[in-house]
Amino acid sequence: MTEDQHIAEIRARLQELRVEHRDLDEVINRLVQSPPSDQLLLQRLKKRKLLLKDKISILERMLTPDIPA
Repeated sequence: MTEDQHIAEIRARLQELRVEHRDLDEVINRLVQSPPSDQLLLQRLKKRKLLLKDKISILERMLTPDIPA
């Protein structure tokens, strides 16, 4: 696999994670706005959203070139 292919795969995965993160955000907002909501489900969705945010950050750092000090 070439470096360009690797970068393209990272960018594609990053886009997938961003879409899932945005979708989760919308679902969470709908649940919060229409009580009574399932608190356990809400908690799980928020946890998943945080996990996605961490994965997104990792992939973004992989795409950012190292800047020498």
